[in-house]
Amino acid sequence: MTKDTTIHAYNALQIAHAKEICDFLELTINKHLVGSTSKIWHRGPVWFVDENPVVGYWVRKNNEVQLLFWSGQSFDEEDLHPEGTFKAAEIKYTDVQQIKITNLKRWLKKAKDIQWDYKNIVKRKGKLERLV
Repeated sequence: MTKDTTIHAYNALQIAHAKEICDFLELTINKHLVGSTSKIWHRGPVWFVDENPVVGYWVRKNNEVQLLFWSGQSFDEEDLHPEGTFKAAEIKYTDVQQIKITNLKRWLKKAKDIQWDYKNIVKRKGKLERLV
């Protein structure tokens, strides 16, 4: 795992409850996505496996933290809700106590095991293909 100090800076800019959520997510994602890389991408922290985005989070205008899994609609998880026009799914948090660690660990494993090829979506003219 490559540590990105800009993610720490992103988290530090948030109000207290959102920062607590972001810090927890960063720590947990880093621990369970061994071999991934991370950076600020699309204005939020995002983790990549083989250059393919798999998970990220953003603090929204209402200080709610959105956790997004790029291939999350394929995880078959009732707590993750479809987001956007592709295969992404999200969950939103307003308090760190809402995060169910067993769910988060399971989703992070699925993020490595179930991937759609977002890194080549432009080359394929918007068509997604399943990788794993």
